[in-house]
Amino acid sequence: MSALLTDLYQITMLQTYLDEDMTAPAVFELFVRKLPAQRNFLVAAGMEQVLRFLETFSFSEAELAWLREHGNFSSRVLEHLRTLRFKGDVDAMPEGTVFFADEPIIRITAPLPQAQLMESRLLNLAHFETLIASKAARAVLAASGRRLVDFGMRRAHGAEAALLAARAAYLAGFDGTATAEAGRRFGIPVFGTMAHSFVQAHASEQAAFEAFARVRPNRPTFLVDTYDTEAAVAKLIDVAPALACDGIAIGGVRLDSGDLAAHAKAVRGLLDAAGLKDVTIFASGNLDEHRIAALLADAAPIDGFGVGTALDTSSDVPAIDAVYKLQSYAGVARRKRSEGKATWPGIKQVVRHLGNNGCIERDVVQLEVEPRDGEALLRPCMRGGRRVGAAPTLEESRAYHTRQMALLPAALRVLQPAREAYRVDISPGLRTLAREVDAAVS
Repeated sequence: MSALLTDLYQITMLQTYLDEDMTAPAVFELFVRKLPAQRNFLVAAGMEQVLRFLETFSFSEAELAWLREHGNFSSRVLEHLRTLRFKGDVDAMPEGTVFFADEPIIRITAPLPQAQLMESRLLNLAHFETLIASKAARAVLAASGRRLVDFGMRRAHGAEAALLAARAAYLAGFDGTATAEAGRRFGIPVFGTMAHSFVQAHASEQAAFEAFARVRPNRPTFLVDTYDTEAAVAKLIDVAPALACDGIAIGGVRLDSGDLAAHAKAVRGLLDAAGLKDVTIFASGNLDEHRIAALLADAAPIDGFGVGTALDTSSDVPAIDAVYKLQSYAGVARRKRSEGKATWPGIKQVVRHLGNNGCIERDVVQLEVEPRDGEALLRPCMRGGRRVGAAPTLEESRAYHTRQMALLPAALRVLQPAREAYRVDISPGLRTLAREVDAAVS
């Protein structure tokens, strides 16, 4: 991805810092100011993409030529950009970590011009995957163990968004995606059924079903709502013996429209009466976690769900208040004090404590140098621009997230807003530092 995928002012800030010789170490932290009203927790994601961006960051000659022509940057700055590589340190929460407001999920320590320049793309990557993983985790809670597949590519906001949404959803517990490139790039299981146009293009539904089964003979799933759902299932039942003679067993049927609960119940009855009790029912069509929960509350016999638009756009919460702020420069704590946007100063750590029931009970945002007796969530990822140890695989991060969700208190594992927010304490040392920084500025 181009190094110019940034806000122009980031490069302007770099030039100004260089002109003023302000190149001492700076610490920036990426965090969320407050949780949306519809979210009881968030899921940290996108760290692998952030680290890959940092370790491969560079300007091409074509990009430098564009800046020379359009950016009004000095030759000194352009030469600096030509050789610029990220040489800083990164500490971050592991992907899949459940987190809350005011908790840094990524900490960057680097010379001020470098740390500033990375802001826009870091937020772009971490914000989006965190947004989608947090939405997907809710669907996983609602589905209660049933199969979930990402169907959202066609409504995603661009190609990169579609791929990273598939990745974030899988990290958060989805079983796979319909996006083929996400399977190739990330190793995510890929699922697919058939198109309505395929049924329409054939002279009859029976002909379409038979043709599809012979092309995809390994327990195929059939789309049965092109015309009349229950009638289509009856036709599929009629062709089942002929398919069975050829060694083809029907794997499932997919419902995509209408009253999904009513159709699922009727279809289940037809299949069971025909002795096809092992044929699964998969539902799609403008689903989200709330519709999934409602379907299951209605005892709809649905074995899996395809979630598309609502997932890949996080339609109920299309953005979260993620920010990247300077917390220390040249060894001195810094603090933003804007109304409604004040930050806690200094280099911080998030320490998590478990309750007697084994669930997470409270977090403490404290200074890195303060003593701690819980689990430190920010962990070394890069030192001097190089990775610390091997990167976890997506499967490892997915398993870690599963363990994280198991620690989540029952009061937060609900779709409606929790009665009480999760407890996040600000340490006494951090509060004292904030007062000292305020006094010094005043």
